Amino acid sequence: MSESKKVVVITGAAGFLGSHLCDRFIKEGYKVIGIDNLITGDLKNIEHLFKLEDFEFYNHDISLFINIPGRVDYILNFASPASPIDYLKIPIQTLKVGSLGVHNCLGLAKAKNARILVASTSEVYGDPEVHPQKETYWGHVNPVGPRGVYDEAKRFQEAITMAYHTFHGLEVRIARIFNTYGPRMRLNDGRVIPAFMGQALRGEDLTIFGDGTQTRSFCFVDDLIEGLYRLLLSDYTGPVNIGNPQEISLNEFAEEILKLTGKNVKVSYKPLPVDDPKQRQPDITLAREVLGWEPKVERAEGLQKTYEYFQTLSQEELYKEVRIFN
Repeated sequence: MSESKKVVVITGAAGFLGSHLCDRFIKEGYKVIGIDNLITGDLKNIEHLFKLEDFEFYNHDISLFINIPGRVDYILNFASPASPIDYLKIPIQTLKVGSLGVHNCLGLAKAKNARILVASTSEVYGDPEVHPQKETYWGHVNPVGPRGVYDEAKRFQEAITMAYHTFHGLEVRIARIFNTYGPRMRLNDGRVIPAFMGQALRGEDLTIFGDGTQTRSFCFVDDLIEGLYRLLLSDYTGPVNIGNPQEISLNEFAEEILKLTGKNVKVSYKPLPVDDPKQRQPDITLAREVLGWEPKVERAEGLQKTYEYFQTLSQEELYKEVRIFN
């Protein structure tokens, strides 16, 4: 490995987004150090990188002190449960990784004089009263509701990141990530696309919580990774929405999934969970202006690639997480 290569640390490296980030930075010629405690991540997402000289992996919980010897140029903190099923099942760990974990990452960045990008989320807007959501909107969040463990962990993460920037002069970047999908998502993790596709593959009715009029905006993972890469290397320190502004209702989206899969199943409805957002649509004006970024992949193309990935899963994988979480 050349000593001139820049070193990037990626936490949550074995997760959906983290693994794609590892791929991108390896492709760009960086040395990548991945960290994950594998609570929700899966080594199969990064096992193809193990043979590479420029990839290292640490099985470690970032809620504990992080020790990385040698040079570090960039840190991308993506260590956190991100699906409702996960953070409702492990609420304390979710709060710890969003507080102690990000504190440790910021401390590492300070010690190494490294730039850090933290993965925030559209959930900082809560169930929004402003639509579409701009970075200047402060949100509508219930801190003691069931989703508060995730929402408030991410809001704290933004606050402490900016505190390190203003007090210590640390170079920081904050990405507010909206609904993202693509290969390597876990089936039935509580998010819309894998839930719908998993149900279709098993021949089950698609489940919509609420009346289906609530909206989401789905960004394909390749587009998101490009936005994150540009944000890290930009000069902008404030939060930036990264997502696809093309909004669709869940009723309309379920019809798209039924058409894509060709499955003869129905749509069933269940009560809307507490504090579930009724609308999700990013205003990406800022991303267009400061990053020159906007999504390129059409939803039909992205969904086709995602469905093809899920079709490659074994029967054991197809049913495994249903047994765990039901």
